[in-house]
Amino acid sequence: MNKEKRLEILTRLRDDNPHPTTELNFSSPFELLIAVLLSAQATDVGVNKATDKLFPVANTPQAILDLGLEKLKSYIKTIGLFNSKAENTIKTCQMLVDLHGGEVPEDRAALEALPGVGRKTANVVLNTAFGWPTIAVDTHIFRVSNRTKLAMGKNVDLVEQKLLKVVPEEFKVDVHHWLILHGRYTCVARKPKCGSCIIEDLCEYKDKTE
Repeated sequence: MNKEKRLEILTRLRDDNPHPTTELNFSSPFELLIAVLLSAQATDVGVNKATDKLFPVANTPQAILDLGLEKLKSYIKTIGLFNSKAENTIKTCQMLVDLHGGEVPEDRAALEALPGVGRKTANVVLNTAFGWPTIAVDTHIFRVSNRTKLAMGKNVDLVEQKLLKVVPEEFKVDVHHWLILHGRYTCVARKPKCGSCIIEDLCEYKDKTE
């Protein structure tokens, strides 16, 4: 795929959704961090149902520590892997209190040192909470990037590196939101909705649907 085609794809996605954001509900960097931590192998809808009940009760590291492990589990038990996620959340809250004054650090290494927080989660927090031009490659972005040939790679790290290389600076803050939403609602896994896709004529996917 050439530079001009990539630019047109990104321009159309931006024109269609000028101010994209995550579909996770949050009102602070800490709420976003916990929501993303809980979202691994779970849907945003499912996470929101849990956090919409949890956050009004406890939405700071100390408040979740005061809640305790078992009470926290009762709020997130509808989410997959809730036992390990609850334990990581408690450990993360303790580290935030002990090392960062109860605040979410705007620092990649500090974020990735938190239990349950990997590169993807750190990228989401840095991008969505702090406005960094990071790209968090999930299954949707991996599929859309490879399928369209926007940025091809055999794993999420390679796709991230390719996107960072080929996406112009003006699009970098928002591109991962556009690609996630495109993969979630249009370029879906089993049968992409090519007929209603705003970039169908630019996409290089061979097996387009009607």
